[in-house]
Amino acid sequence: MSKRDYYDVLDVDKNADQPAIKSAFRKMAKQYHPDVSKEENAEAKFKEVQEAYEVLSDSSKRQQYDTFGHQANNGQGFNSSGFDFDINDIFSSFFGGGGRQQRPTNRPRKGQDIQRRMNIVFEESIFGAKKKIKVTSHEECHTCHGSGAFSRDDLKTCTKCQGSGSVIVEQQSLFGRTRTQTSCPQCNGKGKEVTKKCTTCHGEGIESHNKEIEVSVPKGIDTGQQIRLEGYGNKGSNGGPSGDLYILFDVKKHPLYERHGDDLVVEVPITFTQATLGDHIKVPTPHGDVKLKIPAGTQSQTTFRLRGKGAPNVRTRRNGDQHVIIKVVTPTSITKNQQKMLEQLGKTDLTKNSMIWDKFKKAMKQ
Repeated sequence: MSKRDYYDVLDVDKNADQPAIKSAFRKMAKQYHPDVSKEENAEAKFKEVQEAYEVLSDSSKRQQYDTFGHQANNGQGFNSSGFDFDINDIFSSFFGGGGRQQRPTNRPRKGQDIQRRMNIVFEESIFGAKKKIKVTSHEECHTCHGSGAFSRDDLKTCTKCQGSGSVIVEQQSLFGRTRTQTSCPQCNGKGKEVTKKCTTCHGEGIESHNKEIEVSVPKGIDTGQQIRLEGYGNKGSNGGPSGDLYILFDVKKHPLYERHGDDLVVEVPITFTQATLGDHIKVPTPHGDVKLKIPAGTQSQTTFRLRGKGAPNVRTRRNGDQHVIIKVVTPTSITKNQQKMLEQLGKTDLTKNSMIWDKFKKAMKQ
């Protein structure tokens, strides 16, 4: 079953701003929350709303979704594993609960996303490619299995926070005595103390490895567009997943083709004789040469369209068009015989029935 459009899920316009998206999410979250909703498949709908909000509330993910749709994440689609929005904060405000609930500070947190640039040539952007890239992979320590401790006996419940990962700090201020919940300084919010660290990961619970992976460059990718590689960002905390790696593409300019969206533009030179008498010429396209008829009397800057000979659209996979701009080239060096022929031709009035010449002559008489 195909995924629904995220904008349809939240019932917002594609140009909706962040306050509108957040408001729509709050409304949908209240409607489909499994604890109160009596609608059929409420839990599935609630997860769908969460996933849509995760993407549309993040500017980089939203830009990627607008470009690639559900084909984002290097062709694997989005998922909501990195959803870092506490629905209880919203839910409690709907149905009461004595104010904002405090999030546990020792909960797993997803690592930060990172971005890298990749340079590709024009042909790779049109037809796609396989590129190698070196990345840092963060994996659970194979020795301690993520605990960070040398052995099970070296992992204790924090004596300061009693495993909650947070402590209450009382302070005297101008407004009286205040109580603030903060991350436990003894265990750094983990709720656990390591008395002896693992010799492999040195207490981190994570092993970092540099490795080379293969990246699939989508057909039709253009400068400024990006793809996401899940799990290759900065490492998470408290057992949370690593962030994602966004690869931003720079496409090297081609000496012949100029790209405008999914369309390509190319200038093709022809001779004065070809423009006057007409001809059939070969026009290069990324998909192979195409035979183009040049009608007699073709003027410089005349544009012809070759349908389907442009760049593929990364979402629809349909090719754009190629626009051929004709450039009539004036010769700079001719033989004496050619000069005589042109002089003889110049004695003939070739300006009759020419709209450009008629307009020019009319303006000169005024």
